[in-house]
Amino acid sequence: MVNPNRGAVGFSSTEFEQEYERPSKTELKRQSDALQKMGETLVEAPRDRVKRVPMPEDVMDAILACQNITNHEGRRRQMQFVGKKMRSLDEAEVAVIQKTIDSWKGASKSETAAMHALERRRDKLLVDDKALTTLLEENPELDVQQLRTLIRNARKEQAENKPPKAYREIFQILKQIDAKKNKPAADGDEQDDDSESDDE
Repeated sequence: MVNPNRGAVGFSSTEFEQEYERPSKTELKRQSDALQKMGETLVEAPRDRVKRVPMPEDVMDAILACQNITNHEGRRRQMQFVGKKMRSLDEAEVAVIQKTIDSWKGASKSETAAMHALERRRDKLLVDDKALTTLLEENPELDVQQLRTLIRNARKEQAENKPPKAYREIFQILKQIDAKKNKPAADGDEQDDDSESDDE
């Protein structure tokens, strides 16, 4: 049997919409906390990095002033002032600052990943002689003798629990190779074929 009440109780939800057009207190608090946190991130960031962030001068001054304060209470008060300044920004300004901060995170993430890759390569050099052959094929300009000595010394350091002097030197060499490889051709002569030439 068909229930006569079914379907008769539907209502239009639009009658409740107007109440929620303004952000709730909770939402305002969340936004305020997010801006305070953004201010803290800027205060903790390196000074030269902060100076490159596009933002109003008074906000920048408040952040740079906070970086100079060492007294705990003074810094806490200035941090609150930074938060207040952050809350005075409009949405577009906040979006630009957030985008800049996100780009730092991206940069540091890729830097960390690159460091881990170099560390893995160094460890491979210590356990696998073929890894050295590959490295020399890719970078024929390297000093074979110096590398062999460093690898031998690094193995000895590990075996005897000595300070990792040679181990660190290998890492620096790998870092230099990586920096050279990733450096854009600054002189305007982009000779891509040169970097890939096989000197065998």
